[in-house]
Amino acid sequence: MKRALIFGVTGQGGSYLAEILIEKGYEVHGLIRKSATSNTINIDHLIEDKNIFEKTFFLHKGDLADSTSIYRIINEVQPHELYNEADQDHVGWSYDMVGYSSDITGAAVARILEIIKQINPKIKFFQPCTSNMFGKTDSDIQNESTTFNPQSPYAIAKTFAYYITRYYRESFGIHASIAIFYNHESPRRTVDYVSRKISDTVAKIAVGKQDKLVLGDLEARVDWGFARDYMEAAWSILQLDSPNDFVIATGETHSVGEFADEAFKVVNLDSSKYIESSKKYMRQTKTSELKGDISKAKSIIGFEPKVKFAELVKLMVEADLKNHVQ
Repeated sequence: MKRALIFGVTGQGGSYLAEILIEKGYEVHGLIRKSATSNTINIDHLIEDKNIFEKTFFLHKGDLADSTSIYRIINEVQPHELYNEADQDHVGWSYDMVGYSSDITGAAVARILEIIKQINPKIKFFQPCTSNMFGKTDSDIQNESTTFNPQSPYAIAKTFAYYITRYYRESFGIHASIAIFYNHESPRRTVDYVSRKISDTVAKIAVGKQDKLVLGDLEARVDWGFARDYMEAAWSILQLDSPNDFVIATGETHSVGEFADEAFKVVNLDSSKYIESSKKYMRQTKTSELKGDISKAKSIIGFEPKVKFAELVKLMVEADLKNHVQ
């Protein structure tokens, strides 16, 4: 039985990944930090399943800020594959938490890789990065060779994570792969992300709990995908004989306004009656329109997004409707 260790198992990506790996017959271990112990909503169904929890799914206490806990967990689990889905991944928060974002999103990756090198360099390592690393770009569509120009502390930290992962791969022969993920959404997103803010607020409006949806830049265009599709890609990448880097995206963009319009369609409401725009929610630094070229991922791992834009929005709104009618 293969063993996998997931850092960030309580997040949307990590929780979907845990499900995928359990379905594939893995023994799955996850790191859970103190501030997340009361926020296990995304994995509660696994914890409550007596056929899974502490049989094929295990949790370990630790924190990416603490090298000793990282070393202890990797040494105890001795995983065949390690997926680092943990970071401070909110762009807006990174402006106000520069030091923390730099450490957990960037420096922690170096800690993990150095510990892998010391314990067992044969462990396969997966590091997700972000399309935000491209930042302001002249490229209409970005691929694995597009120059980075990050515009936020979060994106800068992810750029460090990208290069430190490549360094350990090239210098020490570690099977360390990278996926440059574009926006990946799901009902497991928290409501401080615009996609989930839209789906949750639209559901509240539909059941009479709220009157308005207030957003920032309605014209901002985003390459939106489904988080579970991207976690399937993460697994596929680590099954390759040689480590590699991939752009994982949908290859199409839709504006924030389009996302909101599509969400209101799900509940049969006229979006123009409810949407407002406020400077309060505008980003401090803007990026270019980012759209991913997935030619390489299609060719090598057979990646193809299963959940398209309208289906993704519908899935999220319907999940939030269930939350608000209970």
